Amino acid sequence: MSGRRQPVLRVDDRLILRPWTHEDVAAVVDAYADPDIQHWNLHCYDESQAQDLVSRWNDSWREESGAHWAIARSFDDVAIGRVGLRTLDLDAGEGEVSYWVSPGARGAGAASLATDRLSRFLLDELGVHRLTLGHSTRNVASCRVAMKAGYELEGTMRSALLHRDGWHDMHWHARIGTPRH
Repeated sequence: MSGRRQPVLRVDDRLILRPWTHEDVAAVVDAYADPDIQHWNLHCYDESQAQDLVSRWNDSWREESGAHWAIARSFDDVAIGRVGLRTLDLDAGEGEVSYWVSPGARGAGAASLATDRLSRFLLDELGVHRLTLGHSTRNVASCRVAMKAGYELEGTMRSALLHRDGWHDMHWHARIGTPRH
């Protein structure tokens, strides 16, 4: 990964996945001000923190420790969400996918389409073998995204993540690449 540029991936006629830029900082601040994103992602960021976050997201590609894309509208390049790898282990051939979509862009399938497109790139082009995706069992919308993006439910980890309202059980999903011989 470090020897190549992070690619721009076309999702469909409406959406692309592209590396984050510092012009996206306001979109990050706005998204993380949303109570739902704060609840499920456990963070909120001011402008300075969002600038640092965008830099860390971009550094993760070069460091081969993760990868983060802005989900952007094709017609104006405005970031409406995020999809990426929270963790990546190239030696083991596995990574953990995560995503969010800004409130105004929800309900149009952006998260599931972006997650599917990113997964196809990671599994088919980058050669990752196994992708996992975890979410609170109380986050029904995230479960729908995972299933629509081709992630099979593998099981539940009890009391696995502390949210502001207490410990949550987590659903874990996985998508496996085609074996290479």
